[in-house]
Amino acid sequence: MEKVEVKELLEAGVHFGHLTRKWNPNMAPYIYMERNGIHIINLYKTAAKIEETSEALAKIAASGKKILFVATKKQAKDIVAEKAGAVNQPYITERWPGGMLTNFVTIRKAVKKMASIDRMKKDGTFNSLSKKERLQVDRLRAKLEKNLGSISDMTRLPGALFVVDIMREHIAIKEAQKLNIPIFAMVDTNSDPREVDYLIPANDDASKSVDKILSIVTSAIADGLNERKAEKADKAETKTAKPAKKAEKAVVSEEEE
Repeated sequence: MEKVEVKELLEAGVHFGHLTRKWNPNMAPYIYMERNGIHIINLYKTAAKIEETSEALAKIAASGKKILFVATKKQAKDIVAEKAGAVNQPYITERWPGGMLTNFVTIRKAVKKMASIDRMKKDGTFNSLSKKERLQVDRLRAKLEKNLGSISDMTRLPGALFVVDIMREHIAIKEAQKLNIPIFAMVDTNSDPREVDYLIPANDDASKSVDKILSIVTSAIADGLNERKAEKADKAETKTAKPAKKAEKAVVSEEEE
């Protein structure tokens, strides 16, 4: 796991909080000072929290569970789509589909609908529809893709949520809380850190800051995935080694006779 350098966090502007009048007093332990009416985040605390968060995320990834990333704000959505996609994790960057977690069965139905449209296109059924019907199906497919595209492979509830801007994504936070799904988040000085299980005190408004934090946490997820791969390979080796040993024993006992 890469060491978090405070200097790099500083260069990415992770320390800039919100205006002091917009602060949430529960963020006081993570605030270093006030400058020009803006709260400055204590980056040493941020670095410690990043390491704690990265370790926990790596464990979840190693266990085979998915981490669902949520960020619908303009400055963060493309970064989240790119970084989460690179480590094969699902993400929501358009609009949080209400009931995404609490009504997962309905969401799965919509995903299945998307898959059945794709099948129609492959097996030629689609071409036998009228022009009007084809247009309707295409529109539905585009709508589903926009809202659910990146979660189409998610067959079960995620093992965790990673959120950028917990005030904006409050519906997602509430759903995860109801289902006891651990919440990881970048938390700015205007938010309540008690809403989440693992917080990273950080500027959630600047794309440079979001990019920096996400690069670190997705790198930790990649480590967890590699660990899982290595464990699977070891198990497979052990399995193939066992029959060989049995055969060896058989040969030895034959020779003894």
